[in-house]
Amino acid sequence: MAKISVYGAKVLCASCVGAPSSIETFEWLQAAIGRKYPEQAFTYEYVDIFEPQEDADKQAFAERVVEEDLFYPVVLVNGEIAAEGIIRLQDVYREIEKVL
Repeated sequence: MAKISVYGAKVLCASCVGAPSSIETFEWLQAAIGRKYPEQAFTYEYVDIFEPQEDADKQAFAERVVEEDLFYPVVLVNGEIAAEGIIRLQDVYREIEKVL
């Protein structure tokens, strides 16, 4: 089973003006992935990079997004960065194919 994680924020990334919000991207990915892989089970999680996280790994990656100025949202598939900023489905699908 693949785990899809989206790290983002309520405020749009400065370089991503005009792009969907992180939450909108998270919801869009769930729908698109569900249509493309209807027989596969996925787990999804959304992590706000500016909110404290109880899980140390989530907190560490959220800090990395901020410190390294990654464009958010950042989409991970089983812990590997699949896409960041303005998300292209093909990039996410390519990473999913590696784990299926």
